[in-house]
Amino acid sequence: MRKKNIVTLKKMAFELGLSISTVSRALNDHVDISNETKEKVKAHAIKVKYAPNLFAKGFRSHKSNIIGVIIPNIEHQFTATLLKGIIYNADLNGYKVIICESFNNEQKQAELLETMVQFGVDGVLLSLVKKNTDVDDILQMMQHIPLILFDRVSAKVPCTQIVIDDEEAAFKAVDHLINIGKKRIAIIKETESSILSEKRFAGYLKALKKHQIELDESLIMSCDSVTIEEGKKLAKVLVGLQHKPDGIFAITDEAGIGAMQVLKKNKIKIPEDIAVVGFSNSVYSTIISPKLTTIDQPGNRIGEVAIKYLIDEINSDTVINYKTIEIKTNLIVRGSTFKSPKRKLK
Repeated sequence: MRKKNIVTLKKMAFELGLSISTVSRALNDHVDISNETKEKVKAHAIKVKYAPNLFAKGFRSHKSNIIGVIIPNIEHQFTATLLKGIIYNADLNGYKVIICESFNNEQKQAELLETMVQFGVDGVLLSLVKKNTDVDDILQMMQHIPLILFDRVSAKVPCTQIVIDDEEAAFKAVDHLINIGKKRIAIIKETESSILSEKRFAGYLKALKKHQIELDESLIMSCDSVTIEEGKKLAKVLVGLQHKPDGIFAITDEAGIGAMQVLKKNKIKIPEDIAVVGFSNSVYSTIISPKLTTIDQPGNRIGEVAIKYLIDEINSDTVINYKTIEIKTNLIVRGSTFKSPKRKLK
């Protein structure tokens, strides 16, 4: 394999007959360098396709204009909207983004945090793994660079956090099911180790309590990962019950869609026999029939706000007052809970 021809400042300086410092200052429009020299150096840089080493530059200036983002799972459609909000707004402010996936593994998350510091990023946006038992590695990283938590957060980490009110959003979803006449409402959630899942479960319980509906343990369905396949699996259990539910609240759209597929396969009418509500307002919620009623979780907005606060911290010379920023959610009512009246033929 042929060795790569890497263009360095040293090589450009030799070719131009200038010192390395003169070439560097010319590229950075230093006032001590004449316009003639600047034009000569920049023209040569374009000719030889010179690309500056951002990490070396950041090491010298103590600022890389690079932000690290660590997320637990890159496959979710909600994650894609988050990242879009982060990348777009980072670019508007002159920052590049490095994205890493922790695979919901706490040890991997710790390794990535250390790597971010070694890379010299200016700050980190972190969405915690599902089972985050130790925050020491996070606290240690915060001694070096700013950190903001988003989506999956922890009260144990003293930093600004960008969240939604998961409990209130889930309450809205179940309250809606009850208001359309449903009384036996099942929930498809994650196991108890998930903070987000437990908040949404608390919202479910709150709605039942408000309407004085007794909790039926047989309607609580838990799994490790609320995917379409798990939604199918748990929905099969629900339709096999002697006393079937008349409503299902799934804490993700994926699980809700999986449940709907099983209901349709078993000739169960949606929403007349069993109504279904999901969570996140993913693109998948609008391509199934009937369309899925869901909680709109604005990932793009969450990403936009997270990057704004991180950049503010990076550029601040004063002590930061940490805060929790709550992004508003809305219930989007569609066909899985509301049957449109048939039009009369003229």
